[in-house]
Amino acid sequence: MSDAYDPVTVFHLEMLDPARLRPSTATPAGLEIVQAMLPSPEFGRFLYTAVGGDWFWRDRLTWDYARWMQTLGQPGYETWVAYLYGTPAGYYELEVQEGGSIEICYFGLLPHFIGKGVGGRLLTHAIQRGWAKGALRVWVHTCSLDHPRALANYQARGLTLFKEETVYVLPLGETPGAWPGASRPGVR
Repeated sequence: MSDAYDPVTVFHLEMLDPARLRPSTATPAGLEIVQAMLPSPEFGRFLYTAVGGDWFWRDRLTWDYARWMQTLGQPGYETWVAYLYGTPAGYYELEVQEGGSIEICYFGLLPHFIGKGVGGRLLTHAIQRGWAKGALRVWVHTCSLDHPRALANYQARGLTLFKEETVYVLPLGETPGAWPGASRPGVR
């Protein structure tokens, strides 16, 4: 591959049996996990940028309002938000797919809440919700750009690696941060 691109390792993980779930025992005080029942492009974009800004989440940054509404409003699509004492701490999105799969499309925490036990509990909730929706398989992908503990968190909950691949992306440069200039020093 050309030097004009940066390599990224993508890890695909799955769970084929709900008995494989190893739930997190962390129960942070003040934690509530609530479904966002109404599609809200503004809130969806806030969560996406606040969580993914330090990890090069860029795919949805060019989406217009209609595209956000179409994705968030599709049948079977769910957004769940973790609140710690009423403050958004993280979120996940689930998508029902053909063949009985449910993908955890997006998952992550706002920077201030990393390392406080929220991630393991939120991921446990996401996997349990996938099974409750009738999944035959719950799956997720992460990559070498995500938080260094992301892959370990997925594996700790019982998800197993089924595919690893290297993709090449345009040069990464600085992380976009939650808004222009918001990238935290020392993240990358």
